[in-house]
Amino acid sequence: MTIEEFVQAAEALEARASALISEVATPADLEAARTQFLGRKSGQLVALMKELPVLPQEARKSAGAAVNRAKEAMEAALSAKALAITTTTSPSDDRDLTMPARRRWKGGRHPVTIVIEEIEQIFREIGFTVALGPEAETEWYNFGALNFPADHPAMDMHDTLYLTDDVLLRTHTSPVQIRTLQQHAPPIRILAPGNVYRRDFFDASHAPMFAQIEGLSVDEGISFVDLKATLTRFANEFFGDTRTRFRPSYFPFTEPSAEMDVECRICRGSGCAGCKNTGWMEILGSGMVHPEVLHAAGVDSEKYTGWAFGMGPARIAMLRYAIPDIRLLYDSDMRFLSQLAE
Repeated sequence: MTIEEFVQAAEALEARASALISEVATPADLEAARTQFLGRKSGQLVALMKELPVLPQEARKSAGAAVNRAKEAMEAALSAKALAITTTTSPSDDRDLTMPARRRWKGGRHPVTIVIEEIEQIFREIGFTVALGPEAETEWYNFGALNFPADHPAMDMHDTLYLTDDVLLRTHTSPVQIRTLQQHAPPIRILAPGNVYRRDFFDASHAPMFAQIEGLSVDEGISFVDLKATLTRFANEFFGDTRTRFRPSYFPFTEPSAEMDVECRICRGSGCAGCKNTGWMEILGSGMVHPEVLHAAGVDSEKYTGWAFGMGPARIAMLRYAIPDIRLLYDSDMRFLSQLAE
């Protein structure tokens, strides 16, 4: 092939490409045209370039320039046609393309998860470890081993969700305490977080399924003083300096028993729906482990004593973030959760 024939072939290829590109109407056809003429493996321009080595040395520069002109013309035609296709197929409405795009929230940790992790960290710093257990429990682990009398109202269907005659969805994470005492000898200091289930009404401060965190400390010489000191330290670590109070209470598995309140962070003690207009919000129940519970778990109640507590992190999240209604935490409203999630 002479240099004249090579240049004519390049110009003819450019003309064919221009004619074909001008007729395509879809992005798929345009891509096919690009591959036909400029494809790296089988493009017609690549095939023509393979003829360069057979040309005389002095003609290769002119032949290369002809190839480059053809390539640039094809690329310009492809770009122009791509713009024309995009303009033709674009919506013809009145959208303002200069407006900033909507911010896309990529998600984050739920406020209750944040609270659970912070509570775990506080108790880890004073020697507690995390223990877990099954959510479907036997009646013995959930009630019997915890000194519940057989006629206790919590064992009725209106409070507990039974799966079979003897298997139920746990109503608290206390069974984890029994399982831990059976598997490990004192001294024991554990934190047991997890979900629990009750047939509760869904109102401003209650939910039928919610997270709970329980703690247990068993050793020789443990007293109620240790319980109050530990829980008061927790409240001050979590809420900052805050007023707390302990009220006498009753739980089958502790004796003596007490409930711990902190000043309502929503109304600052003036009274609101979240604290039922008392100015205080209960955050946990606690007490000295009943000797019968230690005995059921195989622990010598003459040698060892212990204390336990249980708290609801959702209610504590309400205090932390001044949320007036617990249902806001379960509604999955991203407008609300995105303000709190981290």
